[in-house]
Order: sequence, then C-alpha cells, then structure tokens
Amino acid sequence: MTTLYINPAVQKGHINPELQGQFSEHLGRCIYEGLYVGEKSKIPNVKGMRKDVVDALKKIHVPVLRWPGGCFADEYHWKDGIGPKSTRKRMVNTHWGGVVEDNSFGTHEFMELCKQIGCKTYINGNVGSGTVQEMSEWYEYMTFEGESPMSKLREKNGHKAGWNVDYFGVGNESWGCGGNMRPVYYADLYRRYQTYVRDYRHDGHTRKIACGPNAGDFNWTKQLLATCYEGTPASAHGFMDGLSLHYYTLPGDWVGGKGSATEFDTAEYYHTVKKTLFMEDLIKGHGAIMDQYDPEKKIGLIIDEWGTWYDVEPGTNPGFLYQQNTMRDAVIAGINLNLFNKHCDRVKMANIAQMVNVLQAMILTDGDKMLLTPTYHVFDLYQKHQDAELVESVLVDNDQVGMGDDMVPRISESVSRMKDGKLLITLVNLSAEEEAPLTISLSGEKAGKAEGRVLAGNMDQKNTFKSKNAVKPAKLTGLTVKGDQIKVTLPACSVAEIVVTQ
Repeated sequence: MTTLYINPAVQKGHINPELQGQFSEHLGRCIYEGLYVGEKSKIPNVKGMRKDVVDALKKIHVPVLRWPGGCFADEYHWKDGIGPKSTRKRMVNTHWGGVVEDNSFGTHEFMELCKQIGCKTYINGNVGSGTVQEMSEWYEYMTFEGESPMSKLREKNGHKAGWNVDYFGVGNESWGCGGNMRPVYYADLYRRYQTYVRDYRHDGHTRKIACGPNAGDFNWTKQLLATCYEGTPASAHGFMDGLSLHYYTLPGDWVGGKGSATEFDTAEYYHTVKKTLFMEDLIKGHGAIMDQYDPEKKIGLIIDEWGTWYDVEPGTNPGFLYQQNTMRDAVIAGINLNLFNKHCDRVKMANIAQMVNVLQAMILTDGDKMLLTPTYHVFDLYQKHQDAELVESVLVDNDQVGMGDDMVPRISESVSRMKDGKLLITLVNLSAEEEAPLTISLSGEKAGKAEGRVLAGNMDQKNTFKSKNAVKPAKLTGLTVKGDQIKVTLPACSVAEIVVTQ
C-alpha cells in the first residue's frame, strides 16, 4: 500500500494564487460568446460580460487573467480596440480561423472583465509586429494618471483613473508565431522594449515577463539570460521579474494529428498522462539554468500556456481549437497543479490554455447555454491552495501503473498549510481502472478530523449540454482517522481534496 508521509512543520515555499491563473485569447469563441456578448445581447450580461460565465469564474477565485494572446498578441494593435465601438477598426484574424475581428472587446472591456471576476491583470504586448512607441503608449494609456496625451485619451474614452497592470509580457512566443526570432536577437529587443514599460503608479508594481522557451529549448533560456544579464547590476535581475514557458500535452503530434479529445483507448490515456509528467523535467531543467543567474529565485518561472491540445471537435472550425473535456483532462490538470505547487519556489504563475471554449477550457458555451468541464471542477478542488504554504510531503511505495513504455506513478500529490491552520491534501489517482488505497501519516500532529471531495469517472466521461452534471465533485467517503494516520481509497481515474483539522 502507498503511504503519504507529511511533515507539516517543514514549509517548502509559498503557493502563489497565480499558479491557478487563466488565459483568454482572441481565438474562436473564447472572448466573443464565451466571455463577452455585448450589452445588447439577450444573454444575461453585465456591461457586455456573460453573467453566468463570470459568476462561475468567481466561484473558483480566478487569481489572474492573461490577454490578448497568445499568437494574437503580436498582431494586436491596441488603438484599434478603444473609443466608440462604431468607429473601431475591423480586421481579419489571420491566426485563428480567418474570421472578422471587430475589436469590440479591447482594453477597457478587458479591465472591466477582470474587475467583475476580481482578478489581477496580465497584458501581453506586441513585439512581433509592433513598435517600442506603440507598447510604451499602451502602458502609459493604461496606467499613467498625470498630464499626457495618453492619459487624456483614456479620459476621453470614459475612464479618468488609470488601471493597475499587474503583469506585462513583452512579446509572446517570439521564437515562433511572435516573429521567428533567435534568442539573442529577442533578448536585445526585450532589453530595449522593457525599458519603456515604466512604472508610473505608486500603488502597484508591474512585473515584467520575458518570452521564455518553447518546451525543452534549453538553449533559448541560456542565451536569453546570458544576454539580459550581460553588463547589468545584480539588482537588475536581467531586467525581468518572470520568464515564460509554454508546454502542451499532446497524445499525437503537430503534423499527423494530435488525437481525439473523447475517443481514445487505455493505451492512449497512459501515453497522454506520461507526456504531461514531462512538465516536471522542464521545470527542473529550465530552473537549473535560471539558478545559475538567479540563485535567490527572484525571477519567477511563468508557465503561461499549458494544458491538453487535441484535434478539434468534428464539424467545427479548425482555427477555433474547440475541444471537449473528459476525466482524462481532469487527471492532467490535477497532475500539473500538484507539480506547480511542489515547485512553487521557482514557479510563480501558471495560466491554463484557455478559459472558455478553447483547448482545455474551464467552461463550454453554446449560445445561451453553459456547462462546467471536469477541468473546472479540479480548479474548484484545488482553490484552497491559493496563498497557502507548501509543506513537506513524500509518497512511499508509490508503484507504477500504465501500459508498455508508458508507465506512470499511481498517485500524484501536494500538501499545503492554509491560513486557517488546516492542511489541504490534493491527490490524483492516475490509474484508469484501479482504485488506490492510501495511508496518510502526519509527523508530529494528530488528525482530529478529515473530510474531502472527489471527482471521479471513466477516463472518457464528460459533461455535455444534454447532461451537464455527468461529472461533478462528490463527498469522499471511506475516510478513517486514527491518531496521526488517515486511510482512504481513491477511486480509479480521480482527483480529490482532503482537508485535515488538527
């Protein structure tokens, strides 16, 4: 039997709420219909934002939202999305589906959305097709409250006060859709562009995010950091507060097909799960390079695009990246969130791709209908980790499950001490077919009470608009507490939370 040993007295780091961050791009039906329907829509809304979607996002305490991309960021010109909607420029979204982008959702609307959700703002600037002046003026428009053309323009457009921009990304995927740049070239551009993203406000500091590597491109990280640190004082930390990393879990490949979101066998299930575990290798590998320049871990690893990527649902626009969401996705979400927690000394933010109707979404919509995906429910189970302290934990006798070359650990876990003193244990049973008995042993503390919830089902089980609650959390039964030990059996293919009160 597997045993989880927990030493609550040893704290390993602080779990930033931003590890459960979200991402919304002008892609498919993420922004339009998913989040924004306009004030004249018959779908209930507040200032154009879908009320049902916003209410659902508030319930899981979304900590930060990234916008406007993604690849879209490096073709986005912010002045097209301000002022009266009737005069905003219309364009073709050449990256995603070739549809018309009318720019009715722009800077003011994004800030309003974040206000309604109650989350921090993460803006991605345009380096690929934009200028230093354009980026500088956008940041000034959003934040500066003194006398300037941009602050006057913002006031003219109905918002006298500036906004807080909590995070600002200087470019996106500059190694690919953001310009096909080489690392040293981008690093020089980064040094230049970030200079003009100035902190104008006294009540908040904007953290600057440099475009980091694509998955296992360790050379990008090495050359970027070497160039950004060259000739700078140690206090400058390479002119950055964070370095982004993108990694998607694909059962197939980019050329021959990524695999179906809903039609897969057990072998493909384990292959997909094993590929998501590569995330830990990436965190450790890029983290080791960062340690050479930043041993104090002042620079956060920002995993601002992660999640599953499958072939689109049959009959949908290939450029909209609309996919269904099953218990396999729930397992993958739980594994990743546990990994981010366990490496919270270096990983400071993560943004799943994407929030609504795109890739591994929290929410799916169809006109005025809405459903919560299994992935949404995982974020619900994990939300109490936000702002908690990671504590030492280790799994012993955690045997392998899987098929052929795709063997994976049976259980994934992370443990934190919440502000109210209780322990939160999140667990994933990676086995598609077998339940997992588990003993939890606390060092130096007794478990007075333990209760929990679990999300479980067949690996391909999903919620649909005809059956919205086929997959939803239920009470975790069978928990027994005796002294410093808790015993539980995790259902096959499940994600669980256990709250322990001393």
